Amino acid sequence: MSAGRGPAVMAVDRIILSLGGQVLQLVRKSPRRVYIDVVPEAVVEASRLMFEEAGARLQIATGVDTPAGIEVMYHWALDSEDCVVTIRVTVNHEAPALDSIAVMIPAAEWIEREIWELLGIEFRGHPDLRHLLLDDSWPEGDFPLRRESDRGRGPLPQGPSPPVGAGHAREEPSAARRPVGVGHAREGVKPDA
Repeated sequence: MSAGRGPAVMAVDRIILSLGGQVLQLVRKSPRRVYIDVVPEAVVEASRLMFEEAGARLQIATGVDTPAGIEVMYHWALDSEDCVVTIRVTVNHEAPALDSIAVMIPAAEWIEREIWELLGIEFRGHPDLRHLLLDDSWPEGDFPLRRESDRGRGPLPQGPSPPVGAGHAREEPSAARRPVGVGHAREGVKPDA
């Protein structure tokens, strides 16, 4: 990003000005990493501004259960500026809901489905809110990435870990304990013979 008032800085400033009192906080971690915390009612408008006005590309959305509520972060790339702007919102645990951006940004459809089924956020207006990762028989109201969920937890093994390698079978993790995400994409995958 160029020094001073480059296009990314100007885009963020326009978004802040447009959203006004709906912006709770602006955090510039670095010239190439910006977080804009907004009220839940502003997610769709903030996303529209990022997409239509700033020309940003939705990279991904992420969700995490925190003591303050469930945080959803929409990560937007301003590719020509090598900058990522995150629209961040926190919803309460009791009735977590946000308006969906999937109608406007089709790339958000699957990730909102994942956040819905793993964290329990209701995405109002979503075109196809149904299970994507979990089986349809998964217990309703049991969200495996919520802090209060006991799914997949249990006592940690005591003592040294068993050896892994030639001659030692590796126990396949249960579906509830299997790591998910890009960083674990190869774990448990066997190459085609």
